[in-house]
Amino acid sequence: MKLDIEKLPLTSMDIKEEQITKLKQLFPEAFTEGNKIDWDRLKLTLGEDVDAGKERYGMNWPGKSDCFKTIQQPSIATLVPVREESVNFDTTENLFIEGDNLEVLKLLQKSYIGKIKMIYIDPPYNTGNEFIYPDNYSESLDTYLEYTGQIDGEGRKFSTNTDTDGRFHSKWMSMMYPRLFLAKNLLKEDGVIFISIDDNEVQNLRALCNEIFGEQNFIDILKWKRKKQPSFLATHTAKMMEYVLIFSKDKLSLEKLSIDGTSDSTKKVINVSNKECKRIFKEGVRVKLNGSGVIPKGRYKIRTMEVEYLSDVNFKNGKTINNVEVVSKFSVSQQSIDEYIKNDLLFITSQKGLRRDVSIEEIGKRKSITDLLLSEWGDNQESENELIQIFNTSEYFEYNKPLKLLKNLIKCNFSDEQIVLDFFAGSCSTAQAVIEQNKDDGGSRNFICVQLPETLGKGSLAEKSGYKTIADIGKERIRRVIKKLNEEESQNAESRQNTPRLFETSESKISNSQDLGFKVFKLQKSNFNIWNANIEKTQDAIREQLALHLEHISPEAEQESILYELLLKSGFSLTAKIEKFQIEDYQVFSILDGALLICLEKKLTHELIKAIAERKPVRVICLDEGFQNDDQLKANAVLIMKSNEVLKFQTV
Repeated sequence: MKLDIEKLPLTSMDIKEEQITKLKQLFPEAFTEGNKIDWDRLKLTLGEDVDAGKERYGMNWPGKSDCFKTIQQPSIATLVPVREESVNFDTTENLFIEGDNLEVLKLLQKSYIGKIKMIYIDPPYNTGNEFIYPDNYSESLDTYLEYTGQIDGEGRKFSTNTDTDGRFHSKWMSMMYPRLFLAKNLLKEDGVIFISIDDNEVQNLRALCNEIFGEQNFIDILKWKRKKQPSFLATHTAKMMEYVLIFSKDKLSLEKLSIDGTSDSTKKVINVSNKECKRIFKEGVRVKLNGSGVIPKGRYKIRTMEVEYLSDVNFKNGKTINNVEVVSKFSVSQQSIDEYIKNDLLFITSQKGLRRDVSIEEIGKRKSITDLLLSEWGDNQESENELIQIFNTSEYFEYNKPLKLLKNLIKCNFSDEQIVLDFFAGSCSTAQAVIEQNKDDGGSRNFICVQLPETLGKGSLAEKSGYKTIADIGKERIRRVIKKLNEEESQNAESRQNTPRLFETSESKISNSQDLGFKVFKLQKSNFNIWNANIEKTQDAIREQLALHLEHISPEAEQESILYELLLKSGFSLTAKIEKFQIEDYQVFSILDGALLICLEKKLTHELIKAIAERKPVRVICLDEGFQNDDQLKANAVLIMKSNEVLKFQTV
C-alpha cells in the first residue's frame, strides 16, 4: 500500500475553482461529466428560454475579457514580515502590506475570505495625470518585482494613464474590476464597501459595482463637500463635491441596516462642566475593559480622569456585587442611574470611566446619514492640517481624506470589533481613523492597509526629507500617530502619579488594551521555487525553470518568512497566535494553541515526528526536504499521524 503525503499548495486560492464549486453546490444538475458547465441547462434550470441571440444589456469595454484572466491567475508570491519597520510586531493585529494590491488581494483570499466588515478605498480618480496600476493580466508579480528593483528588467512598466490614450476609461476599468471582484470575496455577509470617487469615473464605477456586487446591493451615493469655498479659477461651474459609493455584500440578508446614524453607540453620564455630586450605584453595574471583554474578578479601586472617587468595588462575572459610591460631575440624576442599572445599560470602562449603552428606543431615534455630507464630515483643508500636525507640512501627500469623513463612515457601519481594509492606503488616513476611533469609543477594530511603493517625485520635499515611496510616508504616519497617543498616555499617567491607575491591585496592573501597533509585510516572490505555468514554451525558459527546481527552497529564505508564507497559504491569518517550543534540539511552531504545528527542520527523525503527532494537532506541515529522500520514514510518518488522529498532514 502506497502512503503519500499531501502537498501543500503554494499558490493563492484558485478563484475559478472556488466559483465553480459554489455554482455546483447550487445547481448540480447543470454540470456534465468532467465537471463542465452546461450553460443551456443552467439557463433552463433558472427558468429562462435558451436564446442563441447575442444582444443583451450589460457593460463592456476593450480588455474586459482579460480581467477574468487576471482574476483566475493564482499568485505565486508571498508576504515577508519586516519587524524593524513594525511597532509591537508580536502583539498587534493591525497590518500594513507594501505591494501591488492585486497580488496582495489574491494572497489574502484563503486567510481573510468572508472576514472583513468594512472596506474603504480612495482609488485613482483617472483625471489624466495620475499613477495607474497595470491592466494587463501578464503584468503581475514580475512587473512588480522589476518596478521595485527586486529583479532585473527593462525598467518600470507602471505609468500614468493620460487622457490622450485611446483606452483611457478602459484601462481604468480594467484596473478596478479584478480588484473589486477580489475585494468582494473578503467581505463578511453584512460587510460594506465605501469607495471615494469624483465626476471622471463615478458612472463607470457604479456600473462596475452593479455587475460585481449586484445592483440589488447598492445602498447609496453620498455627496461629500470637499471644499469650503469654490475655486475662483473654475470654468463653467465650480466643483465642490466628490462622491462615496456604498455597496453591501448582501443587503437582503442583513438583520439590521449596514448603514446607520453616526451618533455614539454609548453615552457619557459625566459632564465635566457640572458641579460635583454623589451618586449611589446599586449592585449589578457591568465592568468592562474597552468593550472587548470583562476584566478578571477581584477587588479593585477604580479612578478615572472624570470620576473623582469610586469606593472599593467588588465584582464577579463582570458585574459589581456591592453598592458603589461615586463623587463626580454627573449629568444625570440618581433616578436615571437606577434606571440604567435596572436595564443593564450602565458600565465602567478603563478609558471612558462611566458610560451607558444607547437603549433600543434611542437607537430608533438615531440621526440617519443624509446623502449630503457637509462640514461635520471634514474637507480637504482639514486633511491638509492633519498632515501638518503629523509631518509639519502638507506637501508630502496630496488629496488624502480628512479623519472626520473616515471616522464617521467607520462609526455608522457597526464595525467596533471588526477589520477595516483599505487597499489604496496612500498616506494611511484610514489607519489613523481606526486608531483614533478606537480611542474615542473604546472599540477594538483592526486595520489592514495595502499600498504600492510608488516612488516619489524627484526633488520633492518628501524625497528630500528621506522618504523614497508613498508607502514609506504611510508607515511613518502610523508610527507617529501611535507615538503621539503613547506620549499623551504617559503625560496623563504623570499627572495622575499620586492617583492609582485604573483597575489596579497590589498584585497586578492592567494597562490600556488598545492596539497601538502594526505589523509590516512586503510583497516578494515565494520562498519556494514554484513551477510557473505561464512561462514561454521555449527550451531556454523551460531549462531555466528546471534549474530553479534543483533547490526547492530559495537560499535567501529566512525561517520566519517561510513560516508566514505557510500560514498565509494554509488559510491562517497573518496575526494568528504563534508560539515556539523545543522537542529535544528541534524547533516547532504552534499556531492558534496547537491547531497547526509547523516544523521547518531540514532533517526529521522518527522520534520527532512521533512527538509532534502525540500533541494531537489538527494539522501538521513539514518540509519535504526533512525526510532526506527516506521513503520508509515518510510512510511511517503518515501512519503515525493517522494513529494520532491528525486530520491533515502536509509537506512542502
